[in-house]
Amino acid sequence: MSDQAPDSLIPYDEIVQEALRAVVGRVLGEVEKAGGLPGEHHFYITFKTQGQGVDIPRHLVERFPDEMTIVIQNRFWDLKVGSDGFEVGLSFNQVPARLIIPFAAVTGFVDPAVNFALQFQAQVDDASEDTGHSSAGNDVPPPAPVEDGSNVVSVDFTRKK
Repeated sequence: MSDQAPDSLIPYDEIVQEALRAVVGRVLGEVEKAGGLPGEHHFYITFKTQGQGVDIPRHLVERFPDEMTIVIQNRFWDLKVGSDGFEVGLSFNQVPARLIIPFAAVTGFVDPAVNFALQFQAQVDDASEDTGHSSAGNDVPPPAPVEDGSNVVSVDFTRKK
């Protein structure tokens, strides 16, 4: 008898990651449809700046070569949500920028107003390495940490080979 779990032929980890990204898309879609954020809701969205399909200004890629966090709160415009990602206008040090971010590049989503957070693995090339990240500081205060973690969903599947 073996203590090892058998390899799954069903890609559960990929299915769960897609479902988590669908939550982000649906929430952003509701904000787009409503024309703004309801109540005190606001979002911190972390993503891989080198992810496939990410289109952000060069100076942001240079400042955040691996990962950055943006804030969707008071100063954002032209939010457009599609099936594969979203685009939004934000300002960084009073300079407007348009960001296009595929959901596959997103690694975190936090709504501190209700202590809700999702974390998941970015779909990136195996060749890329994690070098840490910083908050982008797009003209708002840095993210507040999720206090008790009761609403945090973190999924990290590792395959046994």
